[in-house]
Amino acid sequence: MDQKLLIKWTTQRQLSIPTLLLKHYKQLGLIEYELVALLQIQSCIDEGDGFPTPELLSERMTLSMNECADMLGRLIRKGFLTLDKKWDEQGVLFEFYTLEPLWAKLIQLLKGEQVTVQEQQKQNDEGSLYKKFEEEFCRPLSPIEAETLSMWLDQDQHASELILAALREAVVSGKLNFRYIDRILFEWKRNGIKTIDQAKAHGEKFRKYNQAQSKQTQQKTRTESYPTFSWLDQR
Repeated sequence: MDQKLLIKWTTQRQLSIPTLLLKHYKQLGLIEYELVALLQIQSCIDEGDGFPTPELLSERMTLSMNECADMLGRLIRKGFLTLDKKWDEQGVLFEFYTLEPLWAKLIQLLKGEQVTVQEQQKQNDEGSLYKKFEEEFCRPLSPIEAETLSMWLDQDQHASELILAALREAVVSGKLNFRYIDRILFEWKRNGIKTIDQAKAHGEKFRKYNQAQSKQTQQKTRTESYPTFSWLDQR
C-alpha cells in the first residue's frame, strides 16, 4: 500500500457508533436508510460541518438529493433530529443539526426496558414468595393473608428476601403465623435491618438473649423453691 495513502487512512476521523443504537434502532421506529442518514449527519458534524445539505448526503448515499431532503424533514418531524440556530462571534446567524433527540429517545427506550425487566422480576419474586408461604403453611393462603403479604411488599416496602427470612425465623421459633412474622418485620425495620446478614445476626442475638433470660428465670425459680435456713438465727 502507498505510504501516503496509508498515512491518510490512519489519520482519518473515526465515527463512534453506540452498539445500543444498532441493537434498538428498529424499536425506535427507524428504518435502515434513516439510520444511515443520521450516521452520515453525525459524521459531518464530527468533521466540523454542522449543516450538511441534501446534496452532500446524496453524494454519500444511494438516494437522490430530493429523497435526502425529504428524509431530513421526516427525521425532524419524527423527533430524531433537530435543526437549531445560533450566532457566531462575528454576529452571523447560522443553522446546525443536532442528534440530541435521537440519544434522548434511545435513553428513554432503555429506561422503559429496564423498568419492564424490573417489573417482571418483581412479579417472579412475588410468585415465588407466595409459593414458599403456601409450602410452609401446607395450604393455600387465605385472602386476608394474601393481602397482608401484598401490604408487606407494596406498602411497607419490605424486600422479598427479608420477608422470606422472617418466614424462616417464624418456622425456627415454632410460631408459624402471620402476626408473628409481621412482628419480626416490624422489629427489623425499627432496628434498620435491610440485609439477610443483618437479619441473621439480629436473630442470633435475640435468641441468645432469650436463652439467657430463660436460664436466669429457671435459676431464680429453683432458688425460690428451696427455703433458706440460717443456723445463726437458731438458739
